[in-house]
Amino acid sequence: MAADDAQTVRIDKWLWAARFYKTRSIARQMIEGGKVDYNGARAKPSRTVEPGAIIRLLQGSERREVEVLALSSVRGPAKEAQLLYRETAESLRRREQLQQMKAMEKALALAPHPDSRPNKKERRALIKLKQDNMF
Repeated sequence: MAADDAQTVRIDKWLWAARFYKTRSIARQMIEGGKVDYNGARAKPSRTVEPGAIIRLLQGSERREVEVLALSSVRGPAKEAQLLYRETAESLRRREQLQQMKAMEKALALAPHPDSRPNKKERRALIKLKQDNMF
C-alpha cells in the first residue's frame, strides 16, 4: 500500500482506502449527507486529509471517531488499512457500551413468551391483576 506523506488525498478516497465504506460513492454520499466531520467541522468530499486530523463518521449505526495516522489513496488489505488510523479511547468506550446494551436487549428479547394469545377470560384476569398491583 502506498502511503506517501507528500501526496494529497481527498477525504472520500481516504475513507474508502481505510475501509470505512465499501465504495467511494457511498463515502461521498455519507460526507454530503453530513455524516462525516473533519476536525469538528462538516466536511466536503474534496477536503484533503492530513495526518493528525480527527474524523468523526457514522458507519452503519455506530458513531466512530478516528485519528488519521497515514495517507493512502489505494485500497488494500484490511490489516494495512487499519494502519492508516487509530480510534480514540472515548469512541472505543462508547462502542463497547453500545454492544453491551445490544446484548442485554437481545437477552431480554429471548424471555419466554406464551404460545398463544390469551382468551377473553384470561385477558380480564390479567387486567384485574395489573390494576390490583398498581395501587
